[in-house]
Amino acid sequence: MIDRGHHPIEPWRLRETRLALDKLAQSESLFALSNGHIGLRGNLDEGEPYAIPGTYLNSFYEQRPLPYAEAGFGYPESGQTLVDVTNGKLIRLLVDDSPFDIRYGYLSKHERSLDFRTGILERDVDWTSPGGKRIRVRSRRMVSLTQRAIAAIEYVVEPVDQPARFVIQSELVANETQPKLSDDPRVAAVLDNPLKPVSHDGGEHGTVLIHRTTRSQQLMAAAMSHEVDTSVRYAMDQDVREDWARTTVICQLQPGESLRVVKYLAYGWSSLRSETAIRDQVAAALASARFSGWDGLTRQQVEFLDDFWDGADVEVQGHPELQQAVRFALFHVLQAGARAERRAIPSKGLTGAGYDGHTFWDTEGFVLPVLTYTMPDAAADALRWRHSTLELAKQRAEELGFRGAAFPWRTIRGQECSGYWPAGTAAFHINADIAEAVMRYYRATGDSAFLEEVGLELLVETARLWMSIGHHDRDGRWHLPGVTGPDEYSAVADDNVFTNLMAARNLRAAATIAAKLPARARELGVDSEEEAIWRDAAAAVYVPYDEALGVHPQSEGFTGYAVWDFDAYKDKYPLLLHAPYFQLYRTQVVKQADLMLATYWCGDAFTPEEKARNFDYYERLTVRDSSLSACVQAVMAAEVGHLDLAYDYAYEAALIDMRNLHRNTGDGLHMASLGGAWSALVAGFGGLRDQGDMLNFDPALPIGLAGLSFTVRWRGVRLKVEIDPVSVKYTVHDGPDASMTLRHAGEEITVTAKQPAIRTLEKRRPLLPRPPQPPGREPLPAMAINEGR
Repeated sequence: MIDRGHHPIEPWRLRETRLALDKLAQSESLFALSNGHIGLRGNLDEGEPYAIPGTYLNSFYEQRPLPYAEAGFGYPESGQTLVDVTNGKLIRLLVDDSPFDIRYGYLSKHERSLDFRTGILERDVDWTSPGGKRIRVRSRRMVSLTQRAIAAIEYVVEPVDQPARFVIQSELVANETQPKLSDDPRVAAVLDNPLKPVSHDGGEHGTVLIHRTTRSQQLMAAAMSHEVDTSVRYAMDQDVREDWARTTVICQLQPGESLRVVKYLAYGWSSLRSETAIRDQVAAALASARFSGWDGLTRQQVEFLDDFWDGADVEVQGHPELQQAVRFALFHVLQAGARAERRAIPSKGLTGAGYDGHTFWDTEGFVLPVLTYTMPDAAADALRWRHSTLELAKQRAEELGFRGAAFPWRTIRGQECSGYWPAGTAAFHINADIAEAVMRYYRATGDSAFLEEVGLELLVETARLWMSIGHHDRDGRWHLPGVTGPDEYSAVADDNVFTNLMAARNLRAAATIAAKLPARARELGVDSEEEAIWRDAAAAVYVPYDEALGVHPQSEGFTGYAVWDFDAYKDKYPLLLHAPYFQLYRTQVVKQADLMLATYWCGDAFTPEEKARNFDYYERLTVRDSSLSACVQAVMAAEVGHLDLAYDYAYEAALIDMRNLHRNTGDGLHMASLGGAWSALVAGFGGLRDQGDMLNFDPALPIGLAGLSFTVRWRGVRLKVEIDPVSVKYTVHDGPDASMTLRHAGEEITVTAKQPAIRTLEKRRPLLPRPPQPPGREPLPAMAINEGR
């Protein structure tokens, strides 16, 4: 874990007070910058030392073969791996004849800080060279949220007590060597020289390198340009080759003098456009950045983030570390989706190439809820990306022998990339997750044009898949056999409760929206008979129930399996690295919240008593080997009255990367858990549910939190919810005529800009005692951490 002593707890930034070389990979992920199009890992400016060099462009990938010991019909033939593209972060420095390298000489200060309100990564270094020259280096790095193709670095050097000659070498470098850090299958494949040179060019207005991938045939360009600011004479030249370009600035400085270089970077790629078009695109982006200048870019960044935080901030009173962590989480979720613009949002964002840079159901299930209520345009763009891959999903369904669309379990550009079908292809619930994200966005925005454009078609084609997979039995009940639910330790099961209930929601939504938009529905071939078939299946969906235990089996027969030997594996997590899947699949052990997720997303299908008993039963079986679990357990723990346990899980979800709880943050941040941290607080303690045409709240606070407030956007209005231990206050903004009708603990109330609503919090008591967790999988105690024990 990162030592919290080197990361002070501060409400609006993450700061590193010294450089820990053994934690470089984690720091590079934590300090990564992105806008959803460009991603820069938090490598040091001079490039070395590093753990994983990383510069990424959203959806820019290379194909690679997927080998099988024994192939089968319908297996995907090729995978997709995110490419580490041309690195423009590099700024090397020579002081007299000594390279600036923190592993040599004497480092008296090294501090980095990522400010969530400015989006700028700052670095401040005091270093003495082996030759005895003491210097100060300050840099600021940003990826623009307003100019999508642009990143920029401000680099300032000065001698402290002696004159010195400084040589700055600012570079573009393609095909950097990629280290293999782990045998963990969740880590990315290593690509060897994936970028093939196409052309290179340099001139007074910038340098451009253009490369192409061999198999995916994608074309990319990286460009750089510089501004130099110093009061002394300097020399400047450049050298451009196929795989690298260098701009060199040389000057002699006295103490009190400084050299400031601003480096502008532009990136673009396409699988369709010509070399000339890509070159012109990045040249134009560079010209725009230079026109704005460093000050203009930073001002635009602050204005963008001011608007975001005004409608998205979560304030936590009583736990400063959780406050820092949830803002860190929100900032990185914003970075992942802000300017993705009809591209995927990967499970690691653009902070690392873990999972090969693939997108899973994490996006629709955990990231889009946050964006829907804080930055809805970004959520709409992510769903438009899914729609852009619809034809590929329909082809995949046809290949599998089904109608409709079968969206991929893991992908970059829409093709299925999972070579392990029990946990991949069989996890058809991703279809319903996408459909639910469509309906969530529509409920939150009322955007009928979105439904016409892409929403209805997504609902229709996902519904058609369910009808192709499911069937009615002799008693009229509707079943989905042979599927994998969210729990990947229970693959290829019959009637997974989450999948069945979510498929039924998908079918009802498709029928409802088709009836709402009949002309568009007829264009898609939907008639009243098909709508009726969808409604009949949804109404007849089979939901297994174990009468003897009084709980729902996760899937048919699950509660009859032998219970996993938890004591034998209490020091061997994650289990997937220590036990064969065959053993996991045939016993009662749960990788991540599955039935618990059903009780959260489909809460109206369960009574309060059923939720309490289900939580008690599955809490004892869930090992949280997935980062998608703690946040769901937090929400349901809060709902059934275990507020202290919910507090622990919310803390775990929010701190997963800042404390490297899964020991793989170095491969990239866990976007689902970071998004889930918002859900743990807003849906857990805020009690937010969006069933129906209005927002529902049922707040409760754990002991240890003095207060919680958050803002959500709902149909053009910002609603602020302020909770303290005895009451909750609802306030709307956006003008004197703004109003909203909502439900508080079942009571319908209307809130206006002139008339906030205040209600008393009722004490929430659990129906059952707090359940234990599997040995060795107890969550971190939020209260103990907060009290410093």
